[in-house]
Amino acid sequence: MSFHSLLRKAKHSVQDLLPGTEKHSHTHLGHDCAGDHEHSHRYSSFADQSSGNVKWHVDGASYFWAVSVALEEAREYIYILDWWLSPELYLRRPPARNEQYRLDYMLKAAAERGVKIYVVVYKEVPQALTLNSKHTKHALEALHPNIKVFRYPDHYVGGNKIVTGLKDLGSGIQNFDFKNFSLARASEDVLKSIYGTAEDVVLYFAHHEKLCLIDGKVAFMGGLDLCFGRYDTNSHPIADIHPGNLDNVIFPGQDYNNARVYDFEEVNKWENNKLDRTKSSRMGWADVSISLSGPIVESLAAHFTQRWNFIFNKKYSTRDIGKYWLLEAPATFQQPGHDIAGLSMRFTKHVNRFFGEEQGQARPPESQGARMQLTRSCCKWSLGVHTEHSVANAYIAAIRDAKHFIYIENQFFITATSDSQRPVKNKIGRAIVDRIVRAHHSREPFQIFVVMPAVPAFAGDLRSEGAIGTRAIMEFQYASISRGKHSILEALRNSGVSDPHQYINFYNLRNYDRINTAAAMADAERESGVRYEDARLEFESRFSRECGAHAPADSQYRRYQAAACRLSDKTWDSIAACYMHNGPDLRSLPWTGEPEAEIDAFVSEQLYIHSKVLIADDRVVICGSANLNDRSQCGDHDSEIAVVIEDPTPVSTTMGGRPYTASAFAASLRRLLFRRHLGLWPHERPDQPTPNWMPVTHAPNQYDWGSPADRLVADPTSREFLNLWRSTARKNTEIFSRAFHPVPDDKVRTWEDYDAFFSKHFVNPGEPPEKANEAYQQGKVDYGHVVRSEFPGGVAELKEWLSGIRGNLVEMPLKFLVDVPDLAEDGVMLNSLTDELYT
Repeated sequence: MSFHSLLRKAKHSVQDLLPGTEKHSHTHLGHDCAGDHEHSHRYSSFADQSSGNVKWHVDGASYFWAVSVALEEAREYIYILDWWLSPELYLRRPPARNEQYRLDYMLKAAAERGVKIYVVVYKEVPQALTLNSKHTKHALEALHPNIKVFRYPDHYVGGNKIVTGLKDLGSGIQNFDFKNFSLARASEDVLKSIYGTAEDVVLYFAHHEKLCLIDGKVAFMGGLDLCFGRYDTNSHPIADIHPGNLDNVIFPGQDYNNARVYDFEEVNKWENNKLDRTKSSRMGWADVSISLSGPIVESLAAHFTQRWNFIFNKKYSTRDIGKYWLLEAPATFQQPGHDIAGLSMRFTKHVNRFFGEEQGQARPPESQGARMQLTRSCCKWSLGVHTEHSVANAYIAAIRDAKHFIYIENQFFITATSDSQRPVKNKIGRAIVDRIVRAHHSREPFQIFVVMPAVPAFAGDLRSEGAIGTRAIMEFQYASISRGKHSILEALRNSGVSDPHQYINFYNLRNYDRINTAAAMADAERESGVRYEDARLEFESRFSRECGAHAPADSQYRRYQAAACRLSDKTWDSIAACYMHNGPDLRSLPWTGEPEAEIDAFVSEQLYIHSKVLIADDRVVICGSANLNDRSQCGDHDSEIAVVIEDPTPVSTTMGGRPYTASAFAASLRRLLFRRHLGLWPHERPDQPTPNWMPVTHAPNQYDWGSPADRLVADPTSREFLNLWRSTARKNTEIFSRAFHPVPDDKVRTWEDYDAFFSKHFVNPGEPPEKANEAYQQGKVDYGHVVRSEFPGGVAELKEWLSGIRGNLVEMPLKFLVDVPDLAEDGVMLNSLTDELYT
């Protein structure tokens, strides 16, 4: 039965929306996926090809600002899908001057003017994640009756019986140590009880989509959740101390986060941030999202409506029906009582309109703006449908059909080239190998660039027991890329490509900053009689109060501010602009304090890549929530959405030195990303929005076509560009390696190397005070700081060295711990079920 037929039958019962027996497990992805598909549309997507206008938003500052503009304009309804949503998130910064732009304040204001707001967030397993979706639901629904929140899935369904608690497993579980809980070490019984099951599937998987849709006119989607830790500007400052003026703080409370140091904890409390910003940097967050208008919004609205009503049927089919049911037309919110048949008919009418089946009429062809198509990953447990992995199909098609290059920027890279690479199932890796082999045999110039994080964003020293899960992910990624005969690089060599690096290379991002602990802080503390940290904590506590609440005149915050304002502070609060285009010379920036204090103030961290973007030939873009791993690509794991964009607006350029016509949207996005990585894009302040920070409904993207910096990245397959890209990555890698000894690093091939290169120099976060003091006496420094012994010439030598960094691009260390036979030890092998958690 086709999905169209299924919808036509949905007139008498909501249950008719649930399909019967699964026809195709989709465990073998790739070119040989020959099972019965429910949809005849391209990529076997539930949605047909559509059209619309599109705009890129690179990094959180521009994206969140655009969302705030659209939320202010909302008049009918707001739909939100998120993995995590933080009600206290500030969409504009600094918060002290933008209190009305906190997310919950904006949603409350919208609800009060009659806007209906529907939110779906992932219902996490609290033993594994600290999202606190319960706080999200209760905080938002308490604001106004017009706000409804679903958390999904429920983790208590176990086959045909309800698991009432861990006590059902017997007395042994009563003393289980959840504080130090390790998924990698847990038994199958514990995991099944914690996660629960649905449709005979253990619910390891997440609702992972990111979508904000407003009034049927504009939609926002991509990699960014509306939550803590995601806001960032394009220069990614990782220091945020403002001793001369606390009102300039950009990342308040728990929003100042470094997931490699500490995880979020008790996220309903601003003040509960264990990360000391006077010693530790935050971790920068690189991400890409888009805003959309036009017919494509209908596809997204249909998907949201289907998801909401599916969850409703799971949770509230026999209770609270009037509160949570979403009707067919997004602009219409009648209260039909308990007429299930009537509700189903109205919902069917709305979705049929989307599919062009109303009154038997075919859907007219669309021609507005770019060609687009919504793809997704979903299945019976997540959406009540047969497994759909149209995102993976789109990825494979884009790689297969690419003529010149592929650019992948993604949070993960776990894929297979062969069925022998169990447990990994998705065959995006096979498509990559086949395309490169084809280019090699035809002697065609072809490039694949992959940019991904150096380390997954989980806390803990990589050698520690608690980092087994992190190492397991890294092991799967190295097995996908370079280790073992089925890895991409080895499969290429076995296919006759003697030097795969001619065609494909892998990169990470990293940056540095300087924490402003110079003389002004001590002077203000002395004059006010208030510690900086006490003043800051009191200052940030205001963000948990009602909008407009002010600290009393005699507060520690006011006393510190009064003293600080009387002092002169010439030290910059962040020096991230130095590695951006036309940025200041690091060697010329002032520092009011001792040279020894300045060298200790420099910090570095990986720039965490959370994007989920593929760009092919500067003509095709795939952007959404889907990572490059089984969880996002298989369809029966995490739920995902992604849009395939083919903009017909021509741009005359070159490819491999020959005349070429590219797409304006794809080319401008790819060029901007490359320029950011190479330090060829100017620094942007959080309080100075550009036209690119507005929604697509307000203005198109602005890009400086033909500028000197643009010309440097215009042709991604030319010899000149490749020399620039590779030499920048090599130089940055060498500079960071000497200054900060970060891991991973190619010098570290064994655990002994790890100790000599990393452990002997650093005090790990969270060390007991006695152990930390002993380490400081041995000359160790805090994690992320400069290894002083590398610079006998002191801070002047350091700044001379760091001044050579341009952008954030570094080489991925493919030799890291290569001589360690089992990177994850036997932790992940203890329980074969946990393979699905990490792939």
